[in-house]
Amino acid sequence: MSTLRSLCKKRERSRGGLRGVGVFVVGLAVVLAASGCGRGETTAPATARGEGGAGVAQARFGAVDCREVKCIALTFDAGPSENSARLLDILKEKRVPATFFLLGKRHIEKYPELVARMAAEGHEVASHTWDHKILTRITPAQIRDELERTDTAIERITGERPTLMRPPQGRTNGTVHRICRELGLAEVLWSVTAKDYATTDSALITRRVLAQASRDGIILLHDLYQGTVPAVPGIIDALKERGYVFVTVPQLLAPGSAEPGKVYRP
Repeated sequence: MSTLRSLCKKRERSRGGLRGVGVFVVGLAVVLAASGCGRGETTAPATARGEGGAGVAQARFGAVDCREVKCIALTFDAGPSENSARLLDILKEKRVPATFFLLGKRHIEKYPELVARMAAEGHEVASHTWDHKILTRITPAQIRDELERTDTAIERITGERPTLMRPPQGRTNGTVHRICRELGLAEVLWSVTAKDYATTDSALITRRVLAQASRDGIILLHDLYQGTVPAVPGIIDALKERGYVFVTVPQLLAPGSAEPGKVYRP
C-alpha cells in the first residue's frame, strides 16, 4: 500500500497526454485509477440493475438480461484511430457490441465516418472529452467545454447525444460529477486494464485481459495502440468459451439505466 500511495502522489504531480512521455503517464494513471487512487463513491452494475424495473436490454445483436447471464463489456478509449475500421470489421464478424469513449480533437474531427459507422452498427458511442485534459486540474468552465464540444460533435454525426463519458486517466471529483449531472452524463470507469499503452505484444494483452475478466467486468482497451486490435479476436473467442456474453455499458446496467452525475464501476 505504501508503494501505491507513493505512485498516487507522483501521478498528482505529473502532466499526462497521449504522445511521447505522456503515453507512460496515461498508462500509469490507468493502473492507479483501477487500483483505487480515485476518490468518491461508485455504483456497481448489479446495483444499477437492481434499481431498474422489469424487462431486458434490446440491442442490434439481440436482447440480453445480465441478471440471468454472465455479461462483460468491451470498451475502447481515445479513438477513433487508423485502426478503428479493422476493429469494427472484427466486432461485426464476431457479432459483439462495444462501447467507444471517443476523443474530439484529432479523432472525431479526423474520422467522422468511423463515428457514424460505430453508431450505425449498434455500438454505444460515448465521450472521452475533447482534448484529454485531466478534468480534476482544470476550471469548471474548461470541464464543461471539454464535455460539451465532444457531445455536440458526436450528436452532429450520429444524431444522438451521448449519455456516458469516461474521464481521462479515470480522474474525477465532485465538480466533475456536478457538471456531468447538468449535462446529462454518467461517468464510467473499468475493472480490467490490459496496459496496452505499454506493449505491442498482442498475446500479452490477451493474457492480461483473460486473467482479470469477471462477471459484470468492464474491459478497458485503446484501439490506437498497434498491439490491441490484433488481440481482440482471441479475447472475444476465449471469453465466449468461458460463457461470457458481450454487452454495451447500457446493456450491462439494464433494466436500470445510467444516472447523470453518478460513477459506474464494477
